[in-house]
Amino acid sequence: MKKANTLWTKNYTCITLSTILSIIGGEAMVLPVSLLVFEETQSTFLSAIIMVCGILPDLVFSVLMAPLIDKGKKKRWIIGMDLLLMFVYIFVGFQVKTQEFQYGLYLAMTLIIGTISVFYRLAYGAWYPELIPVGYEQKGYAVSGTIYPLVTIVMSPVATFLYETMSMSNIFFMVAGITLLAIFIEAQIKEQRPEKEVLKEGYSFQQYKLDVKEGFSYLKNEKGIRNIYTYMSVTNGTAEGCAIAIQAFYQSHAGFSVMMLGFLKSVEMIGRVLSGLVQYRVEIPPKKRYGVTKFVYTFYQLSDMILLFLPYPVMLVNRFICGGLGTMSATLRETAVQYYLPANIRARVNAVFHLCFAIGSMVFQVITGILGEFMSYRAIVVIESVITLVVMWMFIMRPADENRKVYEAVRE
Repeated sequence: MKKANTLWTKNYTCITLSTILSIIGGEAMVLPVSLLVFEETQSTFLSAIIMVCGILPDLVFSVLMAPLIDKGKKKRWIIGMDLLLMFVYIFVGFQVKTQEFQYGLYLAMTLIIGTISVFYRLAYGAWYPELIPVGYEQKGYAVSGTIYPLVTIVMSPVATFLYETMSMSNIFFMVAGITLLAIFIEAQIKEQRPEKEVLKEGYSFQQYKLDVKEGFSYLKNEKGIRNIYTYMSVTNGTAEGCAIAIQAFYQSHAGFSVMMLGFLKSVEMIGRVLSGLVQYRVEIPPKKRYGVTKFVYTFYQLSDMILLFLPYPVMLVNRFICGGLGTMSATLRETAVQYYLPANIRARVNAVFHLCFAIGSMVFQVITGILGEFMSYRAIVVIESVITLVVMWMFIMRPADENRKVYEAVRE
């Protein structure tokens, strides 16, 4: 395919702006809600249940709904889900404006938003690669990998300020307005898909079952994709577990504090942003992606393993480097994997990944919680880092030929 003249076409600019607005809205809502729930309940368990409710819909809906996403128009799904989100925010805003705090309301809201988000993420993940102009794939994913940490750096203090100065109802109304603006921008994107890929009225349940099966059959035959997704599910899970242990370490060890932990996370986000800017300017050739990826994964896990044994200033350097490496690995993986996957099956395969991703997160969160009752937090981080290194050797290093062809994939 012929290379485009610029990355910043109308379609790519619109999807980037709408993504920024969606993240701003999410950050403006999530932190105030979590702060409110803990303030009102004074229960870490009830706060954790809220978090789990945000993950549960992935376990139930991702694989089952993916065939409909693959067959349907992604733009309609994305705008439709944002419209639903906007109405949920407005409804909850009126509820909290007229009633006292109700834990059940926030529980139900989290489940509903989590369910809507499953559909949105699947459609977004399948559509986004098609909106990046030909020849700018790494730059496109470098931008997307930079947006979240950059917005998080800005919005974390802003969200705290909003919680302290605004009523929850006004926060929900504000986020609804941000979502409406995102919808308006998304409507400007021009979608082009072959008619044969679009869902027809005669789409039968039998065909639906065949489409679900096709997604699993593809993964069965594509060992490279399966290896990468298996590793990512485990490493995401151990990352979630390590985050719990690291937070507990900072809250319980003399000489450390929650403020120091917050600064540590901010430094990591700065590393992610700067890494994204570098990758926007410097492209890694497809033939070198696999080798760079192996180095990044190994260095990252070894850095995690020693983190809690370091003096605090060196911890900051450690997280800054790991933040940069994290963005690099995500950019290389997404650039390769999303263009290796056939467009007509992308949502189904990504759905399996989201399912495994959610399972890995929940499993290692529970494991870390149990181990934390009788084991030092340093030991937990070491153990989970070792687990990740072993899984990396099994699924990334050892099957080199299977994985290399995925990482070296280019857009056709």
